[in-house]
Amino acid sequence: MAGNTFGQLFRITTFGESHGVAIGVILDGCPAQLPIDLDFIQSELDKRKPGQSKITTQRKESDTVQILSGTFEGKSTGTPIAMLIPNEDQRSKDYSHNTDVYRPSHADYTYDAKYGIRDYRGGGRSSARETAARVAAGAIAKLLLKHHDIEIFAHVSTVGKIEAPNLESKNIVDLLAIREENIVRCADPATAHQMIEFIDGVRKDGDTVGGKINCIVKNCPVGLGEPVFDKLHADLGKAMLSINAVHGFEYGSGFAGSEMRGSEHNDIFLANEGQPKTLTNFSGGIQGGISNGMEINFTVAFKPVATIMHNQQTINAAGEAAEIKGKGRHDPCVVPRAVVIVEAMAALVLADHLLRNKSSKVS
Repeated sequence: MAGNTFGQLFRITTFGESHGVAIGVILDGCPAQLPIDLDFIQSELDKRKPGQSKITTQRKESDTVQILSGTFEGKSTGTPIAMLIPNEDQRSKDYSHNTDVYRPSHADYTYDAKYGIRDYRGGGRSSARETAARVAAGAIAKLLLKHHDIEIFAHVSTVGKIEAPNLESKNIVDLLAIREENIVRCADPATAHQMIEFIDGVRKDGDTVGGKINCIVKNCPVGLGEPVFDKLHADLGKAMLSINAVHGFEYGSGFAGSEMRGSEHNDIFLANEGQPKTLTNFSGGIQGGISNGMEINFTVAFKPVATIMHNQQTINAAGEAAEIKGKGRHDPCVVPRAVVIVEAMAALVLADHLLRNKSSKVS
């Protein structure tokens, strides 16, 4: 199956299925002598793992990562870093009812039509469980970015129609502390309480709900991004849209910018001791597909989880009408666990472009 590799210089290939023996990732292109903090990698995986709270799936996975290669004495060696995450709590019998029927809005039909075979146990390769491998690799990307003082912060900004206030110009350290104090991972405590109550009510109804995650990148240097097809915002968009359940991506002013005039939308440059800044940041820190040194700001929209605990009409593999009811353990809202996935994919994009930018000029 093609399409399992992401990035050019800082490149990952993920493998494994939801109910297989393990999932994992091979990271190639990590520079040598980068300190590899296994505790940090594990802490990132812990933010994504299932069974965290009443508003996430109750599947119990420790997501304990094993580094198989590419490190020595706590540092990267410059060779491929292989990481493995065993699956521990598969309940394949939960999916025995849909061996021949297609779940609405899942990848069941499209995988079957494309490959002539599908793993019905939790969706196999199409399961969001695959994203744990991305988080492991993204943690190493974060370690590389930290070496260059680049910070990434994401949080749940919307659940359904409940929206958190704008977080611009606030300190990331403070926001991280607030975010991790609540199970929905919203950086505004009052909004977080509303979101949690709403998601729990949706869960009790056997239903699901979508939401949005906002992400900001601070201290990104000028010059990241490659014309014409590898623009920084284009690669960020591809990265985010590759995450399960993502249905939308916007950066800077986003779709709202289409309603403005140029005289309103233009980011006016200001002299700033040799490092230009802009009066506004409707560009979202990216102009011409290249980072301009301002804060990068983007938002990712997630659809409701497709598995609901209601009877639904569908078809079977023979094309006949059928009925299906969701079973198993599923998130009523995916965004609380997806925050660290968004950060990981952003880190992978930025790490890749950081390395690529080193060859942009002679000196």
